Amino acid sequence: MRHFTIFLLTLLSSLAALSQSKYRVSYHDLKAYEGLYEYANHSTLKIAASPKDTLLYAIINQSRYPLRPSGRDSFLNNSNELIHFLRKPDYQIWGYTADKDTFKLLSKAVLFPEKMWYPKQSTSGKPYQYRYQQPATLHDGLATGYIQNSGLDAALLSDMMNKIGAGKYPGVHSMLIIKNGQLVFEEYFYEYTIDSLHELRSASKSFVSALTGLAIQKGYIKSKNNAVLSYFPGYVPANNSPLKQKITVEHLLTNQSGLDCDISNPKSEGNETKMNYSDDWVKFTLDLPMIDTPGGKGMYCSGNPITLGRIIEKASGRPLPAFAQENLFTPMGITHFKWNFKPDKSNAEDFCQLYLSPRDMAKFGLMYLNGGKWHGKQIVPQNWVTASGSKHSVVQGVNYGYLWWLKYLDANGVRYNSIAAQGNGGQKIYLFPAQDMVVVTTGGNYNSQSPSDELIQTYILPSFNKKL
Repeated sequence: MRHFTIFLLTLLSSLAALSQSKYRVSYHDLKAYEGLYEYANHSTLKIAASPKDTLLYAIINQSRYPLRPSGRDSFLNNSNELIHFLRKPDYQIWGYTADKDTFKLLSKAVLFPEKMWYPKQSTSGKPYQYRYQQPATLHDGLATGYIQNSGLDAALLSDMMNKIGAGKYPGVHSMLIIKNGQLVFEEYFYEYTIDSLHELRSASKSFVSALTGLAIQKGYIKSKNNAVLSYFPGYVPANNSPLKQKITVEHLLTNQSGLDCDISNPKSEGNETKMNYSDDWVKFTLDLPMIDTPGGKGMYCSGNPITLGRIIEKASGRPLPAFAQENLFTPMGITHFKWNFKPDKSNAEDFCQLYLSPRDMAKFGLMYLNGGKWHGKQIVPQNWVTASGSKHSVVQGVNYGYLWWLKYLDANGVRYNSIAAQGNGGQKIYLFPAQDMVVVTTGGNYNSQSPSDELIQTYILPSFNKKL
């Protein structure tokens, strides 16, 4: 889910660098490009001008992608791919071209609220100054508490908030901290609020892991050692081999399927963009050639959890979102979510991802921190939670469980171990068992470095250094 495919025509990087350094467009002129436009795959996107950094942004769902001016009516994205706007004889914008495709302007009547560009706005007209407030009690199953009783450093958190508010850490949409079972810190930025559903991107994978454990517990999936192809009777995959027949459910969970699908390898046959625009993502995945023995090298492949989702559907006879609602969300009091699990090209820009509020992300993290229990009731089997947070493979140099990352973060020379769900843009659910803490962040730093880890390392974890 990391690759942005909005524009497909690549310019020579030297020319792009030259044009980027010399061409400037005023905010007033950028406003002329704003509107709702056609986009690939019969979808739409919005173009908006930011008064904060005087840049143009393409907005697809919740994701914003900066466009840098490179010439008259021409812009480049972060991959130096070109979009050129088209004008009528009266100079009014009527569409744009990308590669060989032309897309029309559908409407100029699109509102972009000012707060979407600023992390925090002061109501007094003076620079934003943070004041702590205890999170509200909403009777949603989350107990709240006061920061002073948590062991966290209130001064560090105040410094963090002022710097986020001043724009030093752009693109942070929310940050929540649960300490000792209580939500003690909860802040939202830009246009995001306590009620906003946020896209999770690849953090959705950890929810698929939980649902796999539930499907096994309920007997829909007999064992994690079941062969994947046994769930697709009559289907003979391309590049079939005895090795492919040996891929199990557990191999999908640990990203050790052995299929030629590795997001870190641009030459991989399992290229995510190709999958996203294919008619059937599961078939695309299972048709891939084998390049390793199942259970061998860990390779990050979004087709693995997508295939798991389809297996849960086939085994249970229920759509994945309905299975999640019945067996995971409703028992935890999660009533508001969005999940269009339809793994084909209709989901090319939404990635079959789950949308949740950050509070509900935090509840999921707390449930896992407590061994799968929620308010004393076992939701996910404890042995599955333990297995999910145990090392089974190494993916991109990081220890890996069952679709959970086993990461460490260093803070001033002290190492803190965690179990993490994470997705492109800064979508994180960090569990710190030794500190009895859950940290949730959401963000919009798509295809770029999120500041989420730096914030946790600089302003949250140092609170515990002196206690070690």
